[in-house]
Amino acid sequence: MKESGAAASPLFEPIQSRRAFEVVCEQIRQLVATGKLKQGDKLPPERQLAEQLAVSRLTIREALRSLENAGLVVLVRGPKGGAFIQNGSDDKMTELMQDMLDLGTISLADLTEARIFILDSVARLACERATEEDLELIAENVRSNEIALASGSREVRLEHATEFYTRLAAATKNKVMMLVVRSLTDTIKAILQRIEIYPAQDLAISRKQFLQALRARDPEQAAQEMHTHLRKLHEHVVKHAAAQKKSPDLVLK
Repeated sequence: MKESGAAASPLFEPIQSRRAFEVVCEQIRQLVATGKLKQGDKLPPERQLAEQLAVSRLTIREALRSLENAGLVVLVRGPKGGAFIQNGSDDKMTELMQDMLDLGTISLADLTEARIFILDSVARLACERATEEDLELIAENVRSNEIALASGSREVRLEHATEFYTRLAAATKNKVMMLVVRSLTDTIKAILQRIEIYPAQDLAISRKQFLQALRARDPEQAAQEMHTHLRKLHEHVVKHAAAQKKSPDLVLK
């Protein structure tokens, strides 16, 4: 891992703020955004950061904890430890959506509507950009999913479902799409783990029809098949979540 911050010209500027730790976070985020700090770079020690920023070491610790929670920094203990820049994690986005769903800040209707619009675009982009290797990876998942459907294992089925959307998003060649799709998929997966599993036959038919449209490079048919499946899945979740006395606000308008 690379050391950063030992140069003659400090990376950080002194600040005065009632919520100084937020300004510390903002400076570090800006340095990452401009490329002055990169993945693997080690931030200066607490004492040096506190001197450069003209704040207390307690403020630095608070800022680093906040950045760690956001997935931007990893704190390593030991003689060679310290605060290191890392890639942001989509787990944080997933956790946020799950918390908002549990608290009722967003509804299942919101989640499904977002999945429909985003996966519509994903399906269309995949039809345009998927390589033969991408198509084979998705086809392999569809075949494996059929075997998993026959086994009846909830965990195996959910893992294959997650992998399906991951491989489909990868076919778009768009990293933002991949991030958002993964977070949305993991959020709905957490719900599906708590209710009756989606009918195997319906899923098998949907996957085959979608793959056929994808291989034909037919964006309209692929998007329509995705839309139909997601609406059916939503209705399934509404029915069984309501039966378990989950949130009453579950109907997709």
